[in-house]
Amino acid sequence: MKSLVLLFFAVFAISFSHAKSPNFVVIFCDDLGYGDLSCFGNPSIKTPNLDRMASEGQKWTQFYVADPVCTPSRAGLLTGRYPIRNGMSSAKRVVLFPDSANGLAPSEITIAEVLKQKDYATAAVGKWHLGHLPPYLPINQGFDSYFGIPYSNDMDRIKGADNYRKMADDPNWYPNTQQYNVPLMDGAKIIEQPADQNTITKRYTEKAVEYIGNNKDKPFFLYLAHSLPHIPLFCHPDFRGKSMGSLYGDVIEEIDWSVGQVLEAVQKAGIADNTVVVFSSDNGPWLSFKTHGGSAGPLRAGKGTTFEGGQRVPTIFWGPGIVKPGMVTEMGSTMDLMNTFATLAGAEIPSDRKMDSYDLSPVLTGTGKSPRSEFHYWTRAELHAIRSGKWKLHIKQREMVNYGRQVEMDKPELYDLVADISEAHDVAKTHPEVVAEMQKKIEAHLADTADGDADQLEARIPAN
Repeated sequence: MKSLVLLFFAVFAISFSHAKSPNFVVIFCDDLGYGDLSCFGNPSIKTPNLDRMASEGQKWTQFYVADPVCTPSRAGLLTGRYPIRNGMSSAKRVVLFPDSANGLAPSEITIAEVLKQKDYATAAVGKWHLGHLPPYLPINQGFDSYFGIPYSNDMDRIKGADNYRKMADDPNWYPNTQQYNVPLMDGAKIIEQPADQNTITKRYTEKAVEYIGNNKDKPFFLYLAHSLPHIPLFCHPDFRGKSMGSLYGDVIEEIDWSVGQVLEAVQKAGIADNTVVVFSSDNGPWLSFKTHGGSAGPLRAGKGTTFEGGQRVPTIFWGPGIVKPGMVTEMGSTMDLMNTFATLAGAEIPSDRKMDSYDLSPVLTGTGKSPRSEFHYWTRAELHAIRSGKWKLHIKQREMVNYGRQVEMDKPELYDLVADISEAHDVAKTHPEVVAEMQKKIEAHLADTADGDADQLEARIPAN
C-alpha cells in the first residue's frame, strides 16, 4: 500500500511539474522595422492583433538583436551568444547562401536543446538560415520537427529574373514567385520547389496553429520565423491591396493576422495562462529597397548597420498568467531569451562556454529590473559600437542605406540615446570622460571575445 501511495505522489509530482512548465512561442519576422507597427507609431499600417498583444503584455522599446543581418542575428537568438562566439559572423560572407557548406556548429547549444532538459516538445516553422544541409537543419539542432524555407526568400533567384531594385520604385509592384527557386522543406525533405510564396505566411501560420493544438497537454517551444517582410514581398490574395500602406503594408497586415491566429490558438487550447509569446524581428528594415522596405521610425538607418535602426527592433512579450502588462524602457536582447526561458522552465543554460544571455524573467513577472546594462554592436566579425546605460559610442560605421560600404571614421562618435534617439548629435567633444570610459569597456569586451570563431560562414560547396 505504501509503495502505491509513493507511486501516486511521484506520478502526481511529474504531472504537476509538466503542468507548471510554461510554453514558449517566438514569432520572429525578417527585416521588420521599428516603425512598422501601429503600436510602435506607424500611422497607416493596421496591426490590431499586435496592438492587443502589446496592451495585454509588455512592449519593449529598447530591445536589440545580436547582429543587423539574418544569419548571425538568428544564431544569437538561438544560442544566447554573440555571433562572434558561435562562428556565425564573418567579414567575407555576411550570411549563409545556398552554396554554403557550413552552418551553425552542432557543438552549439540552442534554446530547443536547453528546454529538452525538461522534456519540452520543440518545433521550428519558417525561415531557418543557419545551414540548409542535413547536419545543420533544425531537426539536428534540438527541434523535433521543421517546416519552412531554409534560407532567405530572395535566394536561388533564377537567371533573367526581374531586377528588384529597379522595380521597388513602384510600391505596388508584385514579384513573380516562380523567379525564386527556394525550397520548402518538411524535416530534411524538400516538398516543394520553388515554394509558392504567395501562401507562405498562411501555411506557416496553419502549421503553427496545428502544432499548438496537438501539444497543448505538454510543455512546448515553438519557433515561428516568418520569411517576410524580407524582399521579395508576397502575401495571400486575401490581403493584397487591403492596407493603406501599399504592398509592404499588405504583408505586415497578414503577419498581424498570423499573430492573431497564434494567440487565438493558445487561448482555444486553454493554455494562455501558462504560455509566453514573444514577437520580434531579426534586424531593421532593408532601406535600399525603397518602398518595398520598411521604416525604422525615429531610429537612424536600418538593416546592415549598427545604428539603432539596424539593431533595435519592435518587441512584445505576451502571457496573461506570467507577463505583467506595461511598457518596458529597460534594455533587453534576443540573446536573453535563452536565459529567460531556461529560468522560467527550471532548466540550466550551458556552463561550459561564455554566454551573453541575461535572465529577463524579473521584468516579465514584475518582480525586478533588467540585468542588462550594456550591449555590444557586432557586424561582419567586427565590433562597431557599444552601449552602456544611455550612452552609445561608435568606433566603426557602415553606410546608412547601402550597408555593404564601410564608412571611415576620423574619431569615435558618442550619442546620448535617451536625449537623442535618432543618433543625430555627436557629443564626444563635450563628454571626453565618457568616451574614455566606453573605450575601456570596448577593450575589455574585445579581450573577452578574442577566442571567437568567425570561420563557419567562409566555406562554400565545391562546384561540380
